[in-house]
Amino acid sequence: MIRAYDKIYLEKARTALGRMLDFAVYDLGYDIEDFFSLFLSSGTAAQFEAGDFSVIAGMSGVELAYTVLERAGVSFTRIHPHYTANRSEEYWVGWALAYYQWETALHFAEIVRYIPIKEILALYSPYHEMDIRQFVDEMNARFRAAKPETNLKLRRLEAGLSQRELSEMSGVPLRTVQQYEQRQKNINLAKAEYLVMLSKTLCCTVEALMEKTE
Repeated sequence: MIRAYDKIYLEKARTALGRMLDFAVYDLGYDIEDFFSLFLSSGTAAQFEAGDFSVIAGMSGVELAYTVLERAGVSFTRIHPHYTANRSEEYWVGWALAYYQWETALHFAEIVRYIPIKEILALYSPYHEMDIRQFVDEMNARFRAAKPETNLKLRRLEAGLSQRELSEMSGVPLRTVQQYEQRQKNINLAKAEYLVMLSKTLCCTVEALMEKTE
């Protein structure tokens, strides 16, 4: 499994994202969904998911929140943050979501496209008391349910090809293409030569065909 970035930065990243959402909601007065949209549109999320050290480890959550607002062109006045004794539900969302993004290497935008941030917030109870792996398993199940089509099928449809045409153009057997698309075979375990042949035909990277929630 390819992780989003080196594990050495993971805990700092989780703390920063958790504190960012907590501060945005309780100190700055934002709705969590609205602020997360700013996080995405500001380009900060892209840096975070790519493992940019200056973002995932070089800023506190408060600094990260202000960076999001600045890059999004939102005017603001700096205030003194209030630190709560216990983790808020919003803090947990950022803390857990940072782990999930690191684990799967999915883009934040893709995660919340299929599992909205408020749906993740609703998982606080009981998952905040469970091992993070159980949260990951639940997120994977929800992601697959919301996005039943495989990346291979989506790429093939974007290219305007039938399964047979993809098979003939790539040299990968038709039955194999069908099995990958129907999840009867795990494309993550496919022969390297098949992945290369399919990616070249579909003009995408091998990584783009992989199923990150399998």
